[in-house]
Amino acid sequence: MNDTPRTPRLKLTLQFPAAKAFPEHKAAVSRTHVSSWIKAALFADGELTVRLVDADEGRVLNRTYRGKDYATNVLTFAYAESEDDPVSGDLILCCPVIEDEAASQGKPLVAHYAHMIVHGTLHAQGYDHEDDEEAEEMEALETQILGSLGFADPYGDRSR
Repeated sequence: MNDTPRTPRLKLTLQFPAAKAFPEHKAAVSRTHVSSWIKAALFADGELTVRLVDADEGRVLNRTYRGKDYATNVLTFAYAESEDDPVSGDLILCCPVIEDEAASQGKPLVAHYAHMIVHGTLHAQGYDHEDDEEAEEMEALETQILGSLGFADPYGDRSR
């Protein structure tokens, strides 16, 4: 009998903006990387779409679905209706916002993408950060998952 936990299965769709837009982002966000980042944060089988967008699309989506008139780093649209449903959702990552945040935080672009994809994957599974307790739980999970992937603590330089 094998007691090793089964790695969740993932059906991944990866979408990029216009072919010539954000070439350094395409290099940082390969299908192999994205799949490994999501699987590390996935606790059940899932079907996720990861879409990288420009600032205009990011702003429209954030305004339309959250009522906030600016582009944000990651938007998660979770579709599972119960805990028994497979994880399903769309993760929308805004390239210019991710790039600006990575630069201002002094971290490699790939590290910030890994963080935002792990963050979005946790949201797709019902994790949130609306209050301090939820935020602490989610941040601890993110730190643990990213550490297992070889990335530094994304919150290490922040004081809470």
